[in-house]
Amino acid sequence: MIKFSNLIPLLLLWQIGIGQLTEEEKVFFTTGLKIGEVTNHSAIILTRLCKYELPNPIVHEQEDPPFRHPIDFNNSIPVNEMDGAVEGVFGQVQINLLSEKDTITSPWKYVSPYRDYTYKAIFDKLNANTLYKVIIFGRKSETGPLTYTRGQFRTTPNAEDEVPVLFTSSTCQYFWDYDDPDRGFKAYDQMLKLKPAFHCQTGDYVYYDKPGPMAYTVALARHKWHAINSWPSLVDFYASTPLFIQKDDHDITKDDATPFSGPFGELTFHDGLEVWYEQTPTYRNKPYRTLRYGKDLEIWFVEGREFRNSDNITAPSSSIWGKEQKKWFEETVTKSNATFKILMSPTPVVGPDRDQKKDNHANSTYAEESKWLKAFVAQQENMFIINGDRHWQYVSRDQETGILEFSQGPTSNEHAQGWNQDDRRPEHQFLRVNGGFLAVKVDRDNGIPLITFTHYDVNGNILNNKVIIIQ
Repeated sequence: MIKFSNLIPLLLLWQIGIGQLTEEEKVFFTTGLKIGEVTNHSAIILTRLCKYELPNPIVHEQEDPPFRHPIDFNNSIPVNEMDGAVEGVFGQVQINLLSEKDTITSPWKYVSPYRDYTYKAIFDKLNANTLYKVIIFGRKSETGPLTYTRGQFRTTPNAEDEVPVLFTSSTCQYFWDYDDPDRGFKAYDQMLKLKPAFHCQTGDYVYYDKPGPMAYTVALARHKWHAINSWPSLVDFYASTPLFIQKDDHDITKDDATPFSGPFGELTFHDGLEVWYEQTPTYRNKPYRTLRYGKDLEIWFVEGREFRNSDNITAPSSSIWGKEQKKWFEETVTKSNATFKILMSPTPVVGPDRDQKKDNHANSTYAEESKWLKAFVAQQENMFIINGDRHWQYVSRDQETGILEFSQGPTSNEHAQGWNQDDRRPEHQFLRVNGGFLAVKVDRDNGIPLITFTHYDVNGNILNNKVIIIQ
């Protein structure tokens, strides 16, 4: 077995050699790596070979927040000349996983423009609750010099194990609403300090339909991922934090997108799905799934765009989830013996939301399905909702069923908007129209399970704690 520590001298030698090469001879991992869908026996690793070490610099001035759109941005210039661009490069990738017990090495694989120079590998038969070091090598050819990037993750414990866990959750991040000109987004560096076991991103990771550029083509859509993924705060965070990511409308084409929506420029709904699976560490054709983390926690990640049966038309039969997903949700929740259950929804269920919105369960458009969902969740013991899509933070208690919903808020203050801070409704137990993130901790105190929901601002300050103890 090759131990991780034994590789360090060899890696340093490679690095010294690389420093003597010209940039044209190297490959880079400018957009980092992603570790996704981690279970007690498996994980997905995703990376991309890049031509240059750094993304293109930001040269455009911006409008005032919210939505700091770049001023006079030319949508027609070549993509590789745009602010934040990260050009890909042809070459080979190899992924190595190292634990105290074993070493797993993937075969060398070529990457190409067909999949945007990305490489996604699925690793199975891993050991539960085990730390794995990740080393990814890249080269332009079989005889070319090696470069590398590193990360790590821990597999989840088995379902019968009493193991404490802390995870983070965030939503809604527009590249141009960054709040640190060097690092990108402050919230990511603050979340990293908490050392979460994993991270849940509930959608609107990118915004195809906001300027800088408007993503009217597949090439422009891919650029959105390159630009935001190359921020150092994201590179560092995702190198050691497994990701469970969900898509929402702006990740596919445009606002309120459904399978019945027209294209956004030349970008169709199908194109958006293809780019999504290419750029995320997710399984194709498994958009809804669960995560079991030990005895006390199970999370349901639902899909809110692919299975809509209408173009957000108000009708008793209108559905966001579709029959198959609703059946799966009912069956799996009913069978679960986890102490705490969390529904992770890309859009709100409780709200309240604005009257003019029409694409989520907190709106009248899907009132019938919302009534069913709230009633079902209320029947479960210790089940809660975490939602994305809203650009403000809140804790809401549904007035009829009593279920609790936690909204993380946007990833930066510059992206916060859509609600009046003074408009505090009876549902609100906490309300803040600003950016930040949510952390959730599941633990036991003298054998008694408890769950804590904590809202943070972008600087890592605690704003609100909600603690629920099993009586």
